[in-house]
Amino acid sequence: MKTNEMNWKEEDRWGLKEFIFLMLLEFVFVIGCIKFFVHPIYSHWLDNVLYAGTLMGLTIAIILILGVYFIALRPKKLSWSEVGIKRFAVKDWKIIVIFSVILMVGAVIIVVLTSFIGNSWENSKTEAIQQNVTFVTVLIAFISAAVISPIYEEIFYRGFLYRWLRTRIGFIGAILLSSTIFTIVHIPTYNVMPVNFFSGIIFALAYERTNSIWPSVIIHGLTNGIMVLLTSLG
Repeated sequence: MKTNEMNWKEEDRWGLKEFIFLMLLEFVFVIGCIKFFVHPIYSHWLDNVLYAGTLMGLTIAIILILGVYFIALRPKKLSWSEVGIKRFAVKDWKIIVIFSVILMVGAVIIVVLTSFIGNSWENSKTEAIQQNVTFVTVLIAFISAAVISPIYEEIFYRGFLYRWLRTRIGFIGAILLSSTIFTIVHIPTYNVMPVNFFSGIIFALAYERTNSIWPSVIIHGLTNGIMVLLTSLG
């Protein structure tokens, strides 16, 4: 009989069924249905790219978090700690600071290097912020990028996906594959895909080192928040 002290890096209580169902939820329902049919409705209803994108992010957050709960946790009577929602040590703040700096510096280097092949950091989201820079628009963009996205993405992509892969294909394979999937789901923002892949690696490493997704949530939120503020100033 398995105990509650299961090492998350070596085994988990899920099978292939949970993995397939959650990947179908993401790639078929969220990307294939919600983004394709619901997002245009939001855009038409709100007539604002930023507001529609924020509402879309909140919708996806609710769907994926409920998916994790009803597919991976509730059927097996598991707590949220199974997907990394647990306390982290005070000493781990050092990791948060270091990884945040690495991510910011790395993102800048990637953007500079890819600019030589015609890549740009600007996209519809950054343009939406810059077109109407007010306290309200910056606040909405900040909440979307620094709060909503980090929480649901870390629960889903690191808490469940990375852990599931970690127990089956090992550390390197899990980091590379989970980061690849994390990058793919951000299409069509092709210009930031290299940064997304690098970010996925950093977030997974933070989870790996601290045994909690909160450090990766903080790193994710901090770097996204800084980018929003820099975009609004730019």
